[in-house]
Amino acid sequence: MAVGYGIFSGGLDSILSALILKEQGVEIRLLTLVTPFFGPEKALIWSRVLGRETRPVDLTDRFIKMLPSPKHGFGRFANPCIDCHAMMFRAAGEIMTAEGGDFLFSGEVLGQRPKSQNRGALQIVARESGFAEVILRPLSAKCLPPTRAEEEGLVDRSRLLGLSGRSRKPQMELAARFGLADYPTPAGGCLLTDPIFARRLHDLLAHDQPLDVRDVELLKLGRHFRLPDGRKLIVGRNMSENDALEKMVRPGDLVLKVAQLPGPTVIIPRGGPSDHLDLAAAINVSYSDAPDGRPVQVLLLDGREERLLQAAGVPKTELAELMI
Repeated sequence: MAVGYGIFSGGLDSILSALILKEQGVEIRLLTLVTPFFGPEKALIWSRVLGRETRPVDLTDRFIKMLPSPKHGFGRFANPCIDCHAMMFRAAGEIMTAEGGDFLFSGEVLGQRPKSQNRGALQIVARESGFAEVILRPLSAKCLPPTRAEEEGLVDRSRLLGLSGRSRKPQMELAARFGLADYPTPAGGCLLTDPIFARRLHDLLAHDQPLDVRDVELLKLGRHFRLPDGRKLIVGRNMSENDALEKMVRPGDLVLKVAQLPGPTVIIPRGGPSDHLDLAAAINVSYSDAPDGRPVQVLLLDGREERLLQAAGVPKTELAELMI
């Protein structure tokens, strides 16, 4: 029995690709590649349709190293899709090789995404993964050159499909043939395609190097500002974000809190000397319950040292140019 390792997103296309191969008697093993920007939750749920548990594979370290300068650039926002897909196939190929599998497969459809799934992009992904000869795309196989699995008879090419383009109608018809009355929407879910998150990431890449995982995780929380000296300031938006920010504080960070009044936790990652602590304190007060225009005390925590600053809030419209 042939063994195929599938890159499984939890979207309909990846489900259908696995079902097409399963119907041919292939033993399918599912891998879900995980980074700080997309998790395994959807894939873990929908892999059960196939009677298989998908295996999460953490690509965080590789992804963070690639992200500042992807070879093939970004998509519309901050999504380095071509480099990302090549990385996924490379990681899956390493697992397949170590475990004695026969080929890799995915739910990619030729032309479904103009930048990352055109014919040239699919070829680049395959070549740069290092596993070009064993990457099978069952939904578009008849539009692409035969792979080793097809040539060696591990998979019957005549029973694969030749889908191309952005229409979802053929997939919906195929889902009905397989008896899938309920199925997921296209996988999506990558934070790098969110315009606000992408803007924050590009700002981070322009200011803070080298990149680390905490930098990325902080992008998911709060309101973000750039002080005039270039330092990042993050303001919690609610109690849960305040708690999350406090748990992520490291030695060297500055933490500000309005004293004796409800308000946000504010952190300045990597802290250090600053001529703009009065402005940071004013931003803190602006998002607190302090009365408008009334100076209040702000507690500044710098490692083990504490001191008090006096600040009044400013209209949020005046802070707009500092907001990322």
